[in-house]
Amino acid sequence: MKIITLKEEQFDAYAKNHKYRNFYQSSAYGKVMEREGYMIHYLGIIDDMENLIGASLLLYKEVFMGYKIAYAPRGFLFDYSNSSLLKEFMNRLKRLLSKQGFMSLKIDPFIPVCIRDYTGKIMNINAEANLIVENLKGANLIYHGQNLYFETEKPRFEALITLNQDIKKIYQNFDKRTRHKIKKAIRSGVEVVLGTEKELPIFYEFVKKKHSRTLTFYQNIYRFFHEDCNLYLAQLNTETFVISSKQLYEAELDRNDRLAREIQEQTGSQSLKKRLINEKIESDKLVNIYKKDLVWATNLLKDYPNGLIIGASLNLCYDKTATLFIEGFDSRFRALNPNYLLKWKMLDDYKRKDYKYFNLNAISGDFTDDNRYLGLNEMKLGFHPLITEYIGEFDFIINSLPYNLYKNLNKDKKK
Repeated sequence: MKIITLKEEQFDAYAKNHKYRNFYQSSAYGKVMEREGYMIHYLGIIDDMENLIGASLLLYKEVFMGYKIAYAPRGFLFDYSNSSLLKEFMNRLKRLLSKQGFMSLKIDPFIPVCIRDYTGKIMNINAEANLIVENLKGANLIYHGQNLYFETEKPRFEALITLNQDIKKIYQNFDKRTRHKIKKAIRSGVEVVLGTEKELPIFYEFVKKKHSRTLTFYQNIYRFFHEDCNLYLAQLNTETFVISSKQLYEAELDRNDRLAREIQEQTGSQSLKKRLINEKIESDKLVNIYKKDLVWATNLLKDYPNGLIIGASLNLCYDKTATLFIEGFDSRFRALNPNYLLKWKMLDDYKRKDYKYFNLNAISGDFTDDNRYLGLNEMKLGFHPLITEYIGEFDFIINSLPYNLYKNLNKDKKK
């Protein structure tokens, strides 16, 4: 066995056909991260016959007293089930990286533990997963365990919708609440269109508060993934929004008048009269809400006669899977449910383009009502996806002394 350096095209040719292929292990992602300040290396593993038997994109940077840390995002692309081969590879890698001033390496292999349904029930187990974890631990990697939240570099749980059914069946499989929100978005005038690079600054305004990346990062994603990167926009047709708001207001006004007449005319049952009064009180509240919405919609039409963008999603496509990489929305329009319609329209589009999966990306692995990310889970699980659970993160310590000093220093900073 020998560890070599691969050229970019050699790496991509090997990676795209590997069992554990994913877009994080691609030269496009490497170029993006290189511009984020990382150094990149395309590592190859050859056997005694000089056959390429493994590879990985390594991201690394100098962080402490001249020492470097490395990360193989969703890597390595390697046969983890062969214990002796894995040990030999890790031993050789440790000697190589030690000479080059590395103190640690992190990996989070693209290996599923199991597939769950949207309730969290296990449907299918990867028989190799436990063996692979034990093999990695046996090769002296430190396992961070099967955590449930977002403690790792990449999510351990992802929600995927399979696109192998008729589109009507996929839609009917969504829960009732999700279908209702999609319909409301359509009635309100939300429309979904495919954006271009020039709309990335608008997209960035939606995501910058919850993510630390710069606009340049997303521009580089768009540039280097090129045709495999899609920007979808949720756009509000303000004219339709006014019409919809007016219809809701007038319908509720009519209902309010009817309830008032029925209360006056009711001379019999006191329980019926009480029910009508309670309905009238609720209707009064709705009339005020819909009136405010109509005023708001009218002002929006004046200010934005051609509509305005209220949400966006940046997606990456790889190996017949479209992944919602990151999304963001204008919080003022949350009640119009642009996030629900956007996902439905993107899913429909990818289905027509013959993709196999639409990946809604990260969810928490806690399927209980006590989940601190309950809102995120409820929204995505309402589409009734399948949940892929990955094995998680491992650290490989190359030089323990600087690693422990660096780790303790960071702990002190967090206190």
